[in-house]
Amino acid sequence: MSDVTLRELEWTDLASLAAMERELFADDAWSEQTWWAELAGRPRRDYVVAVADDAVVGYAGLDVSGDVADVMTVATSPTHQRKGIGRLLLDDLVHRAASRGCEALILEVRADNDAARNLYERNGFEVISVRRRYYQPGDVDALVMRRLLTEGDR
Repeated sequence: MSDVTLRELEWTDLASLAAMERELFADDAWSEQTWWAELAGRPRRDYVVAVADDAVVGYAGLDVSGDVADVMTVATSPTHQRKGIGRLLLDDLVHRAASRGCEALILEVRADNDAARNLYERNGFEVISVRRRYYQPGDVDALVMRRLLTEGDR
């Protein structure tokens, strides 16, 4: 993971993010147009990309509103999964939210996404509610998870 660096999302990243979304999420993928809207949402929206060998290999983002921040997305390219990049991105989001004065970080995750659920649970997130049949097609539940932030997260 030493060859991976994090940097702010730039508009020149949007086409590669949309392509990665299609590969990772198929039915739920964000389009390039959606990414443009997210980029336009700054400073409330805050995105970071993971780069290795001059290519974007992961990304993550927050929506910061008041004392609670929402994780909008965390994703790692299939060829770079299981290398600690997701954790690196999540740690960065925790730091960003805490440094902006947030008291908690919340997210939604597909109940059938074991890898993501394990990442979040290992990083202090707990299930606080379930949104039944939230993800369509497929009638997959969304688990709403929360992590309370502390001074140590800054």
